Amino acid sequence: MDAIREALERSGYAQLNPVQELAVPKLGRSLVVAAPTASGKTLVAEIAALQAFAERRKVVYLVPLRALAQEKYEEFKQKYEPLGVKVALSTGDLDATDSWLANYDLIIATSEKMDSLLRHGIAWAKDIGLVVADELHLLHDPGRGPTLEIVLTRLRAFQPRFLGLSATIPNYQELADWLGAEAVQSSWRPVPLYKGVCYDQEVTFQPPRGFKLQGSKVLEELTDLPKQSLVFISSRKGTEAEAERLAATIKKRLTPEEEGKLAELGDRIVHALDNATPQCQRLAACVRAGTAFHHAGLTHAQRSLVEHAFRAGTIKLLCATSTLAAGLNLPAYRVIIRDLKRFSSFRGMDFLPSLEIAQMMGRAGRPKYDKEGEAILLPKNQREAEYSWSQYIQGETEKIYSKLGVEPVLRTHVLALIAGGVTTTRKGLLEFFSRTFYAHQYKDLTQITRHLDAVLRQLEGFGFIRTGEALPAPAGGEVFKPAYFWEEEDPHLEATLLGRRIAELYIDPLSADFLVRTLRKLRGGSTFTFLHLAANCLEMRPGLSLRKQDFEVADQALAEKEGELAAPVPNAWDLEYEDFLRNLKMALFLEAWADEAGEDALYEQHGVTPGELRARLDIADWLLYSAGELAVLLGLQPLLTHLRKARLRLRYGIREELLPLVRLKGVGRARARKLWASGLRSLADLRKVPLQSLGRIVGEGTASSLKEQLGQLGDQPTEETLLPRKLE
Repeated sequence: MDAIREALERSGYAQLNPVQELAVPKLGRSLVVAAPTASGKTLVAEIAALQAFAERRKVVYLVPLRALAQEKYEEFKQKYEPLGVKVALSTGDLDATDSWLANYDLIIATSEKMDSLLRHGIAWAKDIGLVVADELHLLHDPGRGPTLEIVLTRLRAFQPRFLGLSATIPNYQELADWLGAEAVQSSWRPVPLYKGVCYDQEVTFQPPRGFKLQGSKVLEELTDLPKQSLVFISSRKGTEAEAERLAATIKKRLTPEEEGKLAELGDRIVHALDNATPQCQRLAACVRAGTAFHHAGLTHAQRSLVEHAFRAGTIKLLCATSTLAAGLNLPAYRVIIRDLKRFSSFRGMDFLPSLEIAQMMGRAGRPKYDKEGEAILLPKNQREAEYSWSQYIQGETEKIYSKLGVEPVLRTHVLALIAGGVTTTRKGLLEFFSRTFYAHQYKDLTQITRHLDAVLRQLEGFGFIRTGEALPAPAGGEVFKPAYFWEEEDPHLEATLLGRRIAELYIDPLSADFLVRTLRKLRGGSTFTFLHLAANCLEMRPGLSLRKQDFEVADQALAEKEGELAAPVPNAWDLEYEDFLRNLKMALFLEAWADEAGEDALYEQHGVTPGELRARLDIADWLLYSAGELAVLLGLQPLLTHLRKARLRLRYGIREELLPLVRLKGVGRARARKLWASGLRSLADLRKVPLQSLGRIVGEGTASSLKEQLGQLGDQPTEETLLPRKLE
């Protein structure tokens, strides 16, 4: 009861709602709660966590997205740290054990980060008393689902309680049975939801009600109301175009006070980058009119500004891609789903899954603000209207199915299981997969066994594992009797030193094989060589899309950089040639950044948005770091200088001559170039220049900091002071 009282008080509620009343009495055991968005599932997790803290056990809170992890971290930290609960966020470096987490009570992590921690053999896993899996229905997602499934299967070995929080799905009981949990299902939500279809100038809702539109401008009329609206659109370009188009409708009902706040917000968005791109200018213009767009092409800072302003009610209308529906707390009175279809490489244009539509519709209605919410679908013809009504309004969401049983997914997880000692035999590997949701759901491991055998063959061919019979060596230790696992009943499986490091680095074994083979061939190389190396790894896919002018640029680059390529050039008529060109364009874009091109130039020349730039740089940085780690194991130390130089240039976006200057904290690409232009081109130059003169170049505060690092203010420098900053 103390946990319930505490959670209610800190969340501002007087009593449990119907969903919580069903779930809370069952929290002494594992539980799956399937209920709509905004039905209070998070409070159930908080009560369960408080119970685990009382038992002196850790809680791991798994989420699908970094943004959602950050949101939960800020919420829980504010609520529960005053009680002495130590809250940690772990979403970053995938090659770290984060041993400091042993001192924390509540650890919020993405599934990928938790997978990485388990691969590194964290000692505190035995102290976990509760695992909360938020958005558990994402087990069906081909991208995120397999990792979540593997993580939950591995964590079961430590026998914690599980609490799965899921959308309303037909087979929630199947999920509960897999986790050895009880199940609670409810359709209750705090704000009643009216789900409707708009077609032929008429909106029809369920529960029954509706209204007619007065004109032909459907979206303008649907969003012209004194409440917030959220419009889901399938493409990034579509969100931008629609936010611009609807700006005039929204702007006319802003108060002078709101216009002032939005003008200030627009300025902050423009100045979030050193070089504002056309996209930044477009977003700022929309914001000043009370609208905004939200997609992965924005920087983290810009997305945060938009999200905060929408939550505060400052932005009246938000056009977003579907990723916004995956857990972020951004409700609106009215949700409009403009695009009901999405392009698939297998099926072409196809209807969105009912579960995805349901998640979008679930954003309608703001608890504490609205007495109801409206979700409106916009079919483009009568067939779509009929399908929308039967499938999305009256129909059930689809069952969720495991996406674990395909070879590309299996190869990275199989290597990790062998490298981590979770399994050392083929039989043990099959036993592990017999505990997955895949096995529970399909009951037959015949197909996945074939895939596992193919993966083991592949990993052995790469030299990442050894299979066969382990024999005692004459001088102690073990040697392997060469054999293939399919020739023995139950061969021993062991990761090689290379294989163990690849598992820890969290890169795809196919990428690792490409890196190993290519590094062994190289005798040196330019920065472009190593950027092209990273660009050809699977983690960088999809490559940059090719425009008409890119083919001419590619031809010129191939002529100029023939001796610097990390991958061979296919024949122009081969199927893989277009993929090669995409990867080449990626390398050229990375090189342009390292040559100090601004975000605006990259957007114009390569079509890369600021948000995509940050994401691509992070992945390329990780691949170059991984290449360096593999080079050490391969005894290729001469390549390390080239790799580190390429990584530093990519990290800071600088030409080679600025490398000495960015060794100092507070000096990035802009300040380094400013110092260079002022004739200060080395640490020795910086020591000679008077503090006052340096202050005129970089500002007084930064100048004092630089002088202190150089040992000319305060304490004398240590050896570590002037070493290159650690690349995180």
